[in-house]
Amino acid sequence: MTQLSINTFTASALSAISFYQRWLSPLKGFRCAHAALYGGESCSAAVARVISEQGLTGSASAISARFQACRSAFDQLSLGQHVTGGARVRGVCCCGPLPIPFRCG
Repeated sequence: MTQLSINTFTASALSAISFYQRWLSPLKGFRCAHAALYGGESCSAAVARVISEQGLTGSASAISARFQACRSAFDQLSLGQHVTGGARVRGVCCCGPLPIPFRCG
């Protein structure tokens, strides 16, 4: 694969994440479990940052680790842990292999 095609794939991935953050994420009305529990950046923001820093091909392990951490945060939230800001998780939206809690209250 040429450097140009690698950069094109990286730019495409970042554009897709940006589209998701701008147009789709606001419609769902909740944050990822990691951001809900710990605050800070959401998984989509973290993945975009990692791809920007490491490139698409070099970021797979960091992205996988983030999603695993988000799954662990979901498990903690399911046990009744408080999310940042004091609200509790009231439900789950399953987005692929990662169930994502949503906040109410």
